[in-house]
Amino acid sequence: MSKTSFMKNLASQLSEALPSHVSALKKDFEKNCQAILTKAFAKFDLVTREEFDIQTKVLARTRKKLEELEKHLKELEALSRKKSG
Repeated sequence: MSKTSFMKNLASQLSEALPSHVSALKKDFEKNCQAILTKAFAKFDLVTREEFDIQTKVLARTRKKLEELEKHLKELEALSRKKSG
């Protein structure tokens, strides 16, 4: 779920919680609530679950590549010692 749709959904749920006799105010409340929530959540610097999962995969690939490079470096160092020794 994107940040925008999350905020719209949350604002809509808050609007629905208002009593029915204030239905004329619901749309304005929902619009204002969404703007306030968006601004407040932006300060938290949050990421979506999808963005988090993507970064987790990137990190896993980076770790794997680093381990491969470290292994290769050790092999090259061992080979270098054999040639110089």
